[in-house]
This record gives sequence, C-alpha cells and structure tokens, in this order.
Amino acid sequence: MVTATPEMDVFLIIRHHKTTILTDAKESTTVYELKRIVEGILKRSPEEQKLYKDEQPLEDSKMLGDCGFTNQTARPEAPATVGLAFRVSDESFEPLQVEPFSCPPELPDVMKPQDLSTTVMSRVGGTDTTTHHD
Repeated sequence: MVTATPEMDVFLIIRHHKTTILTDAKESTTVYELKRIVEGILKRSPEEQKLYKDEQPLEDSKMLGDCGFTNQTARPEAPATVGLAFRVSDESFEPLQVEPFSCPPELPDVMKPQDLSTTVMSRVGGTDTTTHHD
C-alpha cells in the first residue's frame, strides 16, 4: 500500500528591482509553474523570466522542494526570497538586481513605547482592597 505524503506549502517572496510578489506554492511545484504564477501578475511569459535562489539560476524542470524551498525554509512568517530577472534580448537576460527595502522613518515621540516602570498601576486588579467592618 502506498501512502501519499501531504503536499507541503512553501511561501515565497519574488523580487525584481523594486517589485515584490508574495506568493505560496507547493514543494512539488516546478520552477516553470512558478514562472506561470509570475506571468499572471507581471504579464511576462515564462520564457522571458529567469528565477534565482541565492544568485544561482533555477532550472525550469526542478521542483521547488528540490531547489531547497521547503516548509521548513519557506514559512509564512519567514518566506524564502526568489530573485527574478527578465530577458533583454534573444540571447541574454538582465543582471539580477533586487533593491533593498527602504527603512521606515523614526516614530514620533507620541508613538514610541513608554517606559513600563512609570506606567504600572499601583492598584491590584483595579479594585479597592480595603475591608469594611460594621
């Protein structure tokens, strides 16, 4: 009897210059199928795309799990990054270029967390703990 292994989800961030796509797929999804997902969003055919992991090009026929994208390395709270480059001529692709994310501005003082030691309430549970005797 053959038991089927459950399809494991992987979560990916696909980056091209300043463009960022967050998507999910299965470990058994091929690189080519991932390119089809990108095609649906960016309107560029799979033949015009080259996908990278750690600056190494990915082969269209390989499954994402075989490329190192697993439910352990590409989790929802920490998706794996895939680089994307487009074809610029019949025989060449642009160099892989991913712009770093910008840093947010500093929070205004009113939005900064306060020192907790000065804001702790002195009352326990917000109730009066004195007892009254008649």
